[in-house]
Amino acid sequence: MISVFPVEGLPEVDAGDEIAELVLQAAGLEEGDVLVITQKIVSKAEGRLVPIDPDDPQARRRLVLSETVRALRQRDELIISETRHGFVCANAGVDLSNVSRGYAALLPVDPDRSARHIRDAVRARTGLEVAVIISDTFGRAWRHGLTDVAIGCAGIAAVVDLRGTVDATGRELAATEVCIVDEIAAAAELAKGKSTGNPVVIVRGIDRRWFRESSVKAEVIRPYGGDLFR
Repeated sequence: MISVFPVEGLPEVDAGDEIAELVLQAAGLEEGDVLVITQKIVSKAEGRLVPIDPDDPQARRRLVLSETVRALRQRDELIISETRHGFVCANAGVDLSNVSRGYAALLPVDPDRSARHIRDAVRARTGLEVAVIISDTFGRAWRHGLTDVAIGCAGIAAVVDLRGTVDATGRELAATEVCIVDEIAAAAELAKGKSTGNPVVIVRGIDRRWFRESSVKAEVIRPYGGDLFR
């Protein structure tokens, strides 16, 4: 059985804070837990908050374009951006929510590395083997509504390849690859919520066969040559 529950009582995160230490002070972890951590506090801890003039309507646009390697679509203030990480998302992930007025949060430079750092810090302090997923909220082409997805991970398969296995009827699966980290990130958001102030969720009971070294960049981001829509 899988359990999903938020870590409550975390303090406000500032630049230089060790997220693993803050989590361990607030919650008891178990071997095999998955920590799902909101990108915003990772960006704060890594000093990825930048000043922005809140009274300049073009300030955010300039910042978005500075974080964009390719603008795929634009409509009014919305830019569908491809970031340096390879993510395709709204406004290059530049976010003004849940930060002080006059500042904007940028995505971590390397979310997979951020996840590995937190995983390794937990291991060093406790000896526990846990997995870490860095999550962010993305929209999706052709579908209304937002959902949380993984932008970085450590210690857990990003994608589980079921090709060659059989379904419930005995038919061999020929194309099924499951993005486990996105599914876990979305489940964690149900426990976290958008306005509760709980940026970290523990997911317990995940199949231990899925625990291995992995990265979102290597396994989830579709290469440009294999993308039919860009």
